[in-house]
Order: sequence, then structure tokens, then C-alpha cells
Amino acid sequence: LPALARAKESGKRIAELRLANVRLIQHDAVEVLRHMIAPATFDGVHVFFPDPWPKKRHHKRRLLQPPFVALLASRMKPGAHLHTCTDWEDYARQMLDVFLSEPSLVNTASGFAGAGSRPETKFETRGRRLGLKVWDLVFRKSLAT
Repeated sequence: LPALARAKESGKRIAELRLANVRLIQHDAVEVLRHMIAPATFDGVHVFFPDPWPKKRHHKRRLLQPPFVALLASRMKPGAHLHTCTDWEDYARQMLDVFLSEPSLVNTASGFAGAGSRPETKFETRGRRLGLKVWDLVFRKSLAT
């Protein structure tokens, strides 16, 4: 229920700021991308702290896998950015490998990137106080695709 409450709060803020280019959709991300988002639509995509599914037998459930990233890249405009972050080092390394293997994406850094202008979450602030590290990845969609 906390996620629903956060979504409601976000909806109120979007309305208050009269943002016309933001949509909140509570549905399976693969289905949304496949059936609701046209190719070359997004100027940018942010996936912050996706579920790391830490147990090895659950890694197949991780969102940022090659088929999903290929679909996501197809929905990005040439030059669009993809910014992700996680506090699970092995997931960060997996994401880096997956993104590097997607031919239409180009890393904007040599390996991992800095947080840049990404807002820090409450969870992240608490984790940093406990000594946890966060790995950011920022890729751009190639202009040649």
C-alpha cells in the first residue's frame, strides 16, 4: 500500500505543477512498453533502484535483462538517455553488461557514472549513512539507430 500512497502523492504533485508530459501507470512494464508506448517516444528513461532479486535463483526476475532493455531502447528516441542506479553491486555489474551488449546504447561514462542530477531517495540517504554504495549507469541511445 505504500507504493499506492506514493503514486497518489505523485499524481497530486503532477496536477499541482500542471505537467502535461507525465503519466503514472500501474501495470506490467513489459506490457506497457510493448502495447502502449510507440517506438522512439521517450526523451529519457529513469529506472532507480529496481528490485535486485538478490537470491541467485531469482536473478531471472530482474527487470533489466537483455530482452527488456532491447524493448526499452526501441521506445527511446535517438539521443535519449537511460539512467539507472542500484545499491546491489552484482546487479549493477549485470546491468552494465546488459547495457553494453545492447548495440543501440552508448555508455556516457567509462564504466559507472556519478549520480549527476538524480534526486537522492530517503532509502538511499539511510543506506549511505550505513555505508552502502550506489552505482549509477547513464547510457544514451545512439543517433545512428
